[in-house]
Amino acid sequence: YCPSGEYAGRIIVPSFGESGDCNYFIGRTYQNDWRKYMNPPTSKSKIIFNELYIDWQEDLVLTEGIFDAIVSGKNSVPILGSSLREQSRLFKSIIRNDTPVYVALDQDAEKKALSLIKRLLKYGIEMHKVDISPFNDVGEMTREQFLEKKEKAKLLTTENYLQYKLQNIFWG
Repeated sequence: YCPSGEYAGRIIVPSFGESGDCNYFIGRTYQNDWRKYMNPPTSKSKIIFNELYIDWQEDLVLTEGIFDAIVSGKNSVPILGSSLREQSRLFKSIIRNDTPVYVALDQDAEKKALSLIKRLLKYGIEMHKVDISPFNDVGEMTREQFLEKKEKAKLLTTENYLQYKLQNIFWG
């Protein structure tokens, strides 16, 4: 944490690129600062948070924020928001490695989660949707609760995607 200076009152979580160098960091307030996050002035789409620790041959969990990724455990990556563009390094790496993906975004980002799933399905990626209810985000859970939810995740395919989307729109 930083007790003083530009990032005073913030917890700093570093990210390491595949070569082991620090390539980014998250600066999250632990006080009542109006700016929740203060991150470096670089494009998030050019980095993969903690790429050094990713095993592309194993299931990958996508979360919104770093604390969600910490709770969800090994092979979890925060997308640092609620959307992931096809031009991003992370998206391209998932496609290149044909990595199975579990999407565990916050409850208020359900439409964005389904959009992300649809885009990855277009490339033949094995997709799973983690239902995090009744929690608002993964960071509210214990690791055990998340792993239980992950184990029950819904496998989505191009064949059942539309049915799943309609069920969630009409019956929540």
